[in-house]
Amino acid sequence: MNNTKLVSVGGVKLGGGESVKIQSMTTTKTADVEKTAAQINALEKAGCEIVRVAVSDEADALAVKEVVSKIKLPLVADIHFSPKLAVMAIENGAHKVRINPGNIGGEKEIKYVADCVKAHGIPVRVGANTGSIEKNFLEKYGKNEYSLVESALYNVGILEKFGVNDIVVSVKASSVPLTVKAYTLLAQRTDYPLHVGVTEAGTTEAGIVKSAVGIGSLLLNGIGDTIRVSLTDDPVKEIDAAKLILRSCGLDEAFVEVVSCPTCGRCAWASMALAEKVTAFVKPYKKRAKIAVMGCVVNGPGEARDADIGIAGGNGSCLLFKKGEPYKKVDAENAEAEFFKEIRSLLDEQS
Repeated sequence: MNNTKLVSVGGVKLGGGESVKIQSMTTTKTADVEKTAAQINALEKAGCEIVRVAVSDEADALAVKEVVSKIKLPLVADIHFSPKLAVMAIENGAHKVRINPGNIGGEKEIKYVADCVKAHGIPVRVGANTGSIEKNFLEKYGKNEYSLVESALYNVGILEKFGVNDIVVSVKASSVPLTVKAYTLLAQRTDYPLHVGVTEAGTTEAGIVKSAVGIGSLLLNGIGDTIRVSLTDDPVKEIDAAKLILRSCGLDEAFVEVVSCPTCGRCAWASMALAEKVTAFVKPYKKRAKIAVMGCVVNGPGEARDADIGIAGGNGSCLLFKKGEPYKKVDAENAEAEFFKEIRSLLDEQS
């Protein structure tokens, strides 16, 4: 990752060479403390490291205190339009506040938030997006990466003017190319940690693809200190997708990787079904291992030579292999049971 400043959010460190942190946002009304806390705890169990909640009114802001008492994750209060609500959320225990440059107000309002942020020693995220670029930058540049970045950095400058230096910045768009251009430009202009994501990415399938392309391309270029996959779905699915993106970018080593071929007309056994079962089985394991489920001997030990253990199918039988070397041939009807026996042995040995 790029060499960014270190910022602590409730003890979770962003930037400064730390690992990329996974975030999500609740879908509950924050004032409904029980539902909000339950969803946050489910997100934590799934692997979320920082959670954001919407603060839309005073009831939400006041509820922050009780929600924080029922969770372990650092809580970020998401604020639009009202500096007063930002201050209330901070005073009730928010570990970080997110403000939107286009709708939080002018210098007077930002100073009001800045003074509170400094008094409580918490960071602030300046979160710009294409739907709320400040008017003067929109008129000057149009809706593009320059107006997004300038809008964000202008407000960063105001916070700095009032003594705030624990800052995280984001410049999200629903367009993947624009998102990548904006963050690439932003990374050249600031050394604050960057919160990366594609906003309004859509429903599950489309949203995951857009997020993987956008977030993944940035991470592979060293840009991004914390990520959020935005899906119109259960936020737990955002965590699963984020983890897969980090793993695909080589930024998460503590998992069991399952590689499987797409199959073709040569495949004469149910390799797809087995690949699904193996993937589900190994999901809870937090260790480094590689398992291959291959459709035939053509794609078997050769293409999966670096797998710790693998299986390839044939006519009525399957071949088990380790590190590319065949070591056992089993009947197709017994292949699944034999393979799972070997998987358990491999993962138990590493425990």
